[in-house]
Amino acid sequence: MNQDKVTKKTTIYDLAELAGTSASAVSAVLNGNWKKRRISSQLAERITRLAEEQGYAVNMQASLLRREKSKIIGMIVPKYDNRYFGSIVETFETMARERGLFPIITCTRRDPELEIEAARTMLSYQVEWLISTGATDPDRITDICSAAGVRSLNLDLPGSKAPSIISDNFKGARELTRRILINSERKLGAAHPLLFIGGRGSDHNTAERVRGFRTAHADVGVSVDESHILTCGYAPEKAESSLQALAASEGRLPDGMFVNSTISLEGVMRWIKRSGHYVGRSPVIGCFDWDPFAALLADEIEMVRQDVQGMLDAVFGIIDQGSSSETLIQIPPVFMEGDAPW
Repeated sequence: MNQDKVTKKTTIYDLAELAGTSASAVSAVLNGNWKKRRISSQLAERITRLAEEQGYAVNMQASLLRREKSKIIGMIVPKYDNRYFGSIVETFETMARERGLFPIITCTRRDPELEIEAARTMLSYQVEWLISTGATDPDRITDICSAAGVRSLNLDLPGSKAPSIISDNFKGARELTRRILINSERKLGAAHPLLFIGGRGSDHNTAERVRGFRTAHADVGVSVDESHILTCGYAPEKAESSLQALAASEGRLPDGMFVNSTISLEGVMRWIKRSGHYVGRSPVIGCFDWDPFAALLADEIEMVRQDVQGMLDAVFGIIDQGSSSETLIQIPPVFMEGDAPW
C-alpha cells in the first residue's frame, strides 16, 4: 500500500548542516544575535537565505510569538535631505509614540543591499511592523519579514505582497500638467508641449506621472515630444547634465517644464542659472513636490504637495486594525499656490 510521505520540518540542525556551521550559530542568526557572537555577515546572509529557501518561516514565527511584544516599529527611508521624506519621518515618529510604540528609522540611500541589511537588522530588534518607504524592491523586504513572522507595509512606492499606501501619482500629474499648460498658454499665447524631467522610468511613481503628463497633453490636443521626457533619475546632477545634453543637441528648449521632485528641481534651477539658456525669458515650471522656498525660484511655479498626513493616517489605520483588505491605497495630493493649498 502506498502512503503519502510526511514532509519533515526543517530544523536548525538541518540548516546548520546545509550552511556548514553549528546549530548555535544558526540560532544566533535567526534570533538576531549574530553580531554579538561575531558571526560574519556572509555567514549570516547564507543562513538567512537557507532559512527562507527551506521554509523555516513557521519555526521563526513561532519563536517570535513566544516572545513578549517589543512595541518597536521600524521604517526605512531612501533620503533624509528632502522635505517630503523628512516630513514622513517626523509624522511617523509622532504617530508611533502616540500609540506607545518606539520608532526606529534608518536611511538606505536607494541602495537595494542597504535596504535588505536594514530590514534584517530591524528584525533582530524584534520590530512588530516594518514600513518600507520608497524601497527599490519592497517585495523582497516583505518576503524577509514574512519569514520572520513580522508584518510589513509599503509607503510611497508599491509592492505586490503587502498593503501599499502611495500618492495618486497619475491624477496628481495630470492636474499638475494641466495647470502648467494653462500658465504656458497665458504667458505665451498658446499651449505648447512641455518637457518632463526627473525620476526613474522604471519605478511606479515616475511611470504613473509620465502617464498623467501624456494624458493631460492629449486632453488639450497637444502632442508630446518623446525626446522631451527625461527620466534621468532624481539626483540634481543628473537633471542638470540631461538638460545640458538636450540643449546641445536641439538648441532652444521648451518654455514649460514638469519637474518630478524638488531634488530634480535643484538641478534644473542650477542649469538655468549657469547656462543662461532662458536669458530674457523665464520658463513656466511645475513640480511634483513641495517646498515653500521653491515658489520664490521662478515665476508662476506650480507645486503639488503629497499628503503625508493622509498617507500615514492610512498606514496607522492598518496597524491599529492589525490588517487590511486593501492592497493599494492611493491618497490624492494637495495643490499649492504660494504657501497655501488650493
